[in-house]
Amino acid sequence: MAETGARGRTALLGKIMDLHGTMMIVLLCIATIGFGMLYSVSGGDFGALAGRQMLVFVVGFGCMVGAALVHLKWWWKLSYVVYGVGLAMLIAVEVIGDIGGGAQRWLDLGIIRLQPSEIMKIGLVMALARYYHGLTLDEVKTYRTLIVPAILVGMPALLVLRQPDLGTMMLLAAAAAVMLFVAGVPRKVFAIGAVLACVGAVAGFYQLHEYQRDRVFTFLNPESDPLGTGYHIQQSKIALGSGGVTGKGFMQGTQSHLDFLPEKQTDFIFTALAEEFGFIGGVTLLMLYAVLIAYGFMIALSARSHFARLLAIGVTSTFFLYVFINIAMVMGLIPVVGVPLPLVSFGGSAMMTLLIGMGLLMNVYVHRGVVLSRQGTVR
Repeated sequence: MAETGARGRTALLGKIMDLHGTMMIVLLCIATIGFGMLYSVSGGDFGALAGRQMLVFVVGFGCMVGAALVHLKWWWKLSYVVYGVGLAMLIAVEVIGDIGGGAQRWLDLGIIRLQPSEIMKIGLVMALARYYHGLTLDEVKTYRTLIVPAILVGMPALLVLRQPDLGTMMLLAAAAAVMLFVAGVPRKVFAIGAVLACVGAVAGFYQLHEYQRDRVFTFLNPESDPLGTGYHIQQSKIALGSGGVTGKGFMQGTQSHLDFLPEKQTDFIFTALAEEFGFIGGVTLLMLYAVLIAYGFMIALSARSHFARLLAIGVTSTFFLYVFINIAMVMGLIPVVGVPLPLVSFGGSAMMTLLIGMGLLMNVYVHRGVVLSRQGTVR
């Protein structure tokens, strides 16, 4: 028994030592930038935003390490369970969800307040990875095998769109599309899907909420209503430009501190960063994101298990889409859709989801040599 326990401790220590140290350091750097910016936009009040975000990060970091150390086969077994829990919580939002800012997106569990759509971002990736892991390449190329993925993506997408949360719905669909492409789905399916998406977008435009339609019109012509629907993006561009090369200095951003910049702690926190630290500060953060994304795709390529490869691709693609959509949004390149900046924007649910996702990515790195059968057993 003593020898068995010693071997178990040795194996656990070996896994801990095998964690991706560089990724963990980069994650810590990004989160630290987030703490600093939340401290700044709250006017130097540590407890208002930064302190709460730090607490969530510490808990999430522990969950990340735990997720990385669990054997890969258990994540295969739990994939549909995680998806099912996320779907059940999305349905619960429809019935008993909290309403805030005109949207019904949260579940109040007393101790914590969750946004189930964030959980679904991980659950959908895991479910699709498990489904395609169990198929041969010939089976993937048949149209009948698209029925299950269509259901897996369609159910949460429709529920999220009803909340309404157009940004998250787009993120779910885009991440799923990347996974289907990597899994080997025929390219003609994506061409047909793109055409149907365009037709659906046109047909469904007038089914959107009025504020969502206003965002599209504002994107097409931001100057049409600078004091109304175009106010947010106009102020964002002013803040981005006023930072110059080196910025105005920490806690010296006039747009954010004089409350001209909307949602400065969430959607537009990159704008606040660029105003205070300029072009150099913005590029530095983007380079840190690029390092994480590059490591994510490298880990996916090194995985021997198809499930692990798809899981890593899905997590990395989701992370990339978070960054891309948020940055493009605050620069006026796409309509404002309300996607947070990873590990920097204030928000407990998003922070936990991203860290657990990073834990799954590190799990693939730790177990990169593991090969799973189609039934999920180790070969």
